[in-house]
Amino acid sequence: MAQENYIGRRKTSTARLYISDGSGDFVINDKPIEDYFSTKARYNIAKFPLELTEMDGKYDIKVTVRGGGVTGQAGAVSLALARAIDDLNEDKHGILKENGLLTRDDRMVERKKYGQPKARKKFQFSKR
Repeated sequence: MAQENYIGRRKTSTARLYISDGSGDFVINDKPIEDYFSTKARYNIAKFPLELTEMDGKYDIKVTVRGGGVTGQAGAVSLALARAIDDLNEDKHGILKENGLLTRDDRMVERKKYGQPKARKKFQFSKR
């Protein structure tokens, strides 16, 4: 199998994932996944599509992720991985779709408005 390229995005993070047959190596930005996502929660988010479809250990995965914070990056890796699994194994599509892993989370940070200190916060109002 040739190395395939898949993209996942979340907030301002973009993950480019390369997948090929192998022994189960999972590398993000030249670091093992355990070192890159130090907290267990983010590690689980990133690896969830593999564990759900029981494909853990069957592919070598190399990811380049840019932008955003660690939570957004974990979500971007998860989406890219779900798209890769869906493309390689059509029979896993239903499982991934049921768990909402093929849908791009389109929530972004709301912009700051003029005349306000933040996006929704207002300056203190004084009646008198």
